Amino acid sequence: MTISRLGCAVFSAVALAAVPLAHAADYPQKPVTLVVPQPPGGAADAVARPFAQALAARLGQPVVVENRAGANGNIAAAYVAQRPADGYTIFYGSISTLAVNPHLYKSPGFDPFKDFQPITLTNQTPNVLVVGAQTPYKSVADVVKAAKAEPGQLAFGSAGNGNTMHLTGLQFEASTGTKLVHVPYKGGPAALTDVMGGQIPMMFHNLSAVLPVAQAGKVRILAVADEKRSPLAPDVPTMAEAGAPGTVQIAWSGMLVRSGTPAPIVDRLHKEMVAILATPEFRKPQEAQGSEILSSTPQEFEARLKADSQRMAEVIKAGNVHID
Repeated sequence: MTISRLGCAVFSAVALAAVPLAHAADYPQKPVTLVVPQPPGGAADAVARPFAQALAARLGQPVVVENRAGANGNIAAAYVAQRPADGYTIFYGSISTLAVNPHLYKSPGFDPFKDFQPITLTNQTPNVLVVGAQTPYKSVADVVKAAKAEPGQLAFGSAGNGNTMHLTGLQFEASTGTKLVHVPYKGGPAALTDVMGGQIPMMFHNLSAVLPVAQAGKVRILAVADEKRSPLAPDVPTMAEAGAPGTVQIAWSGMLVRSGTPAPIVDRLHKEMVAILATPEFRKPQEAQGSEILSSTPQEFEARLKADSQRMAEVIKAGNVHID
């Protein structure tokens, strides 16, 4: 190759490499889609929609929320995993979809580490042990005593097989030496309704979902599956304090894009998202509903995902939980 041809080749390569960076500098030039893996009107929407509005204001382009429910979040995750790595499709992922599902499904349709670039964690809420107001259980010790008196008879509900509520129950059994009966429902609200109605005595559920009905006296929260007490329920002990050490289950969520998205776009999204998460306008309504607002670097988010993925794999294996 002549020097002139070599120079042209080098120039062309540099020019091509500069194209994504040029587009990144102009990002965004069109509406952005925020994919939520739950139906409209649910707990995820309560965070995603105000977040999308705030992000749209900061980006100068509409941010459209697109609900793609099904398969415990796999449908939405697999969809985003096939989208271009250009920052125009954002995924509102959770511990259930990203850290649990890959260990439950043989073919979830995505790889949480190969297909996604974390941006920031956004919020979390611990799971809690909640019992119906009509039950005689006033403490974790009461539940454990009843469960040991009749092994395999005391039932607990959850949002379905393999979700974090179910896994909290497995952790509880292991830490207390009890044997419970798991009753899977099609969603947490249905299970909570039956707890309030007395059809089942208890369940493990998100604090943010349980707090309003607990404040209304319809259920009792016996313990928080966290390493610290919740400021929203300061009188409720942690599982460790209540006699169930090792029962820790915190449902977190965060924003991700496709792996390979140009670094300037990831940096821009991170900057804007962290700024939103710091504003009282976004934080206060979420905190009032029981969510703890977070923010993180992409590296911190990835580290937490890896740690929780390993932890959930161990719980699932020990509990012999299978979906397909």
